Amino acid sequence: MQSTTPAHRLRTPAPETKTSRLFLPLIALCSAVTAANIYLAAPLLSIIARDFGTAPSAVAWIASVAQFGYAAGLLFFAPLGDRVSRRPLVAVLSLATTAALAVAAAAPGTSALAAAVLVASAATVVPQLLVPLVAERAPADRRARHVAAVIAGLFTGIVAARVLGGLAGQAFGWRWVFVGAAVLTAVLGLLTAAVLPAERPRRAGGPGGLFSGLTEMPGLVRRSPDLWRACVRQAGMYGAWSALWTSLALLLTGKPYALSTATAGLFGLFGLAASVVAPLAGGLVDRFGAAKVVRSAYLLAALSVPLFWLGGHMMAALFVAAVAIHAALVASHVANQTLALTTTASPATANSAYVVAGFTGGATASALAGFAFGQWGWGGVCAVAGVWLVLGWGFTAGRR
Repeated sequence: MQSTTPAHRLRTPAPETKTSRLFLPLIALCSAVTAANIYLAAPLLSIIARDFGTAPSAVAWIASVAQFGYAAGLLFFAPLGDRVSRRPLVAVLSLATTAALAVAAAAPGTSALAAAVLVASAATVVPQLLVPLVAERAPADRRARHVAAVIAGLFTGIVAARVLGGLAGQAFGWRWVFVGAAVLTAVLGLLTAAVLPAERPRRAGGPGGLFSGLTEMPGLVRRSPDLWRACVRQAGMYGAWSALWTSLALLLTGKPYALSTATAGLFGLFGLAASVVAPLAGGLVDRFGAAKVVRSAYLLAALSVPLFWLGGHMMAALFVAAVAIHAALVASHVANQTLALTTTASPATANSAYVVAGFTGGATASALAGFAFGQWGWGGVCAVAGVWLVLGWGFTAGRR
């Protein structure tokens, strides 16, 4: 089985000679910087709590706010890739994200910080405007590998947010981390906008129909079983990862480990496994199809949950679990997103529905994980992750 997507649904890509050698690396770098913004607060929760004079568990909800904001931005802004030119849209959203990050850096309290993080995350949907463009321009037999290159950038940004954010926050304070993120977002966002190709929108974008992609999403998912399956399975996978990863700083900085914020941030280096796995996963999807890759990824994620539970007392188990969950997440993401991008005639809208589903699952799981950590400790977080995997696979296992 070479593909789960009917060949007649795939769009003919632009000739590869038209793609600059720097085009894909630049998009991957821009995606890394913008993706980091969503997870900027996670490794800084302890420092933020100390600055505002509250407990770390009392500010853990800010990480969930960022994910809900990103999901909202995907609902309203990402579908515009089918309706307006992406060049000005990327520039405007990059500047909006920059402004919101600057406001976050000056926030006087948790409510103001959460509001700024919400706006910044809603506007930082640039990667999901660029992924459909990459898929359209890629050769058909290497489409998943091109998508994987951007996904590798995304996960590198997530790792950088945890590692560099934690180190910089420990050295200079959390506010300067947000200032640095604002500068990088402005530079990379505007540079990427400048090199994007001129394009004609796929769909009419008049005043009445500009945001019609939002209303089209439910019907689009309903009409495409492949898209529906990709949405639900990635919501389960991303929810499990998010529950574990957004709560990890609370485990590492508390008992029994009591690590500093900077040292706990270095733990994010294990997330580099995602950047290594992404190209491999892209090649496997191109060769064997998305379904087999997602099935293997779910099995690996299921094995990582008991390892995370053991990691509550054994650091070695935590190391192995971190590598396993990142490898599972990125393999599943490459397969599911490639499927979402190639299964309908509206790739930007379909991609938005897919990522909204994933981040909604992730935000809900991380919110429950924060509550579970406060009530039952690390074991409660692991239980939330396990439930999300069961739901993600169980709801899709019987439908054809």
